[in-house]
Amino acid sequence: MPEWGAGTERVAIVGAGLAGCLLATLLARRGIDVTVYERREDPRVTAPERGRSINLAISARGLEALAQVGLRELSLSRALPMHGRMVHSRDGQQSFRPYSADGTQAINSISRAELNLALLEVAERTRGVCVRFGHRLSELDMATGELSFETAGGQRAARAGIVLAADGAYSAARRSVTFRQGFTFSQDYLQHGYKELTVPPRDGEFALDPDALHIWPRGSSMMIALPNLDRSFTCTLFWTGAEFAALRSPGQIRDHFRRHYPDVAALIPDLVDDYLHNPIGSLATIRCWPWVHHGAGCTLALVGDAAHAIVPFYGQGANCALEDCIEIDRCLGETDGDWTTALTRYQQRRKANCDAIADMALDNFIEMRDRVNSRAFQAKTAARHALERRLAGHYVSQYELVSFSTVPYAQIPDRIRRQDRAMALAAAGALGLGGAAVALAAAASRVTRRKSP
Repeated sequence: MPEWGAGTERVAIVGAGLAGCLLATLLARRGIDVTVYERREDPRVTAPERGRSINLAISARGLEALAQVGLRELSLSRALPMHGRMVHSRDGQQSFRPYSADGTQAINSISRAELNLALLEVAERTRGVCVRFGHRLSELDMATGELSFETAGGQRAARAGIVLAADGAYSAARRSVTFRQGFTFSQDYLQHGYKELTVPPRDGEFALDPDALHIWPRGSSMMIALPNLDRSFTCTLFWTGAEFAALRSPGQIRDHFRRHYPDVAALIPDLVDDYLHNPIGSLATIRCWPWVHHGAGCTLALVGDAAHAIVPFYGQGANCALEDCIEIDRCLGETDGDWTTALTRYQQRRKANCDAIADMALDNFIEMRDRVNSRAFQAKTAARHALERRLAGHYVSQYELVSFSTVPYAQIPDRIRRQDRAMALAAAGALGLGGAAVALAAAASRVTRRKSP
């Protein structure tokens, strides 16, 4: 680690998104001065980018993180609970599928921009935090700890001993170590992209049921819709590039939606304009290792999407990134502020968890666009919910463990396998219901006792 001289910043965070703002607040509360650099201008004085909202589905993990900075209740007051999926068939029929066995659990639709502003304002009110907008990182020199930025006023430079990269899937800070010996990196794109549409209020009210995440599964593709506080819905198409390219004229667009999304086509008055002018975003899973890098001048740690971008089909990208911040803060507390040891623990504890949710998110895409229409899948889900009601606290579905608990992601697949094995034995007559309950309790205990790697 370098010695600190005049003008050297102890900690720099690159990126003032959800993770960057939360992390800045947590560190400043420990008495650590933090400078946050954001490439965009202040979002409070600039218009949002068209077609890039993608509502967040904040659930238990994100809410627990927000509670650490006093934003849990405020966030819930600005969110809309969704207690299940509303599946729309090709003939316009709708079927509601609750997320939890008792129907009480909900994920929460909230504006990413609004939540980001709330976290930004908390960070700026925290003594020791300085946020600098309009600073696009162009280079990080690990040998000197110097960060070079492009600004409206020209090139600017700063120095830091600790650099925390919270600047997203296409992290500029991560480029400084991309070609380091021993650094592994993969960037796997889906053949699908996404495009946003808007269903406005109808006669001042929601045009669709606001208590659900709406899904139009179409086998190889799908559309979803999440409610907003202004009574609109943000719809997102998840289509292949070929599907997007096939629709070029207003007539083709209208005809396609009337055929494939008949119950919503008439609810989107700006359908053609949104479709033709909103951008197509990409969907990628990013994995890399290690997340922490030491140079002669600084230490760099990757956080959130910069370390582990995932596809959005489990609604866990933001929740997972916020958990990263809590883990870094926890590790600093455990090590009395020893950054080297704390960051080593952070990456060791989080890597397996982030790999696990990345895999589950990819699998959930297949479930949402295809399996939800399968009678076998529906029967299996109903059976699982029946078991959850009959064996409350012992049998818990994967969805509930991911969205409504803080059980480490990496423990969930093993727990599900153990649960299914116990129930298979019960069904075969090797165990009675009471024996199954004991086996399930033992499975849950073995999993939760095991520490994350």
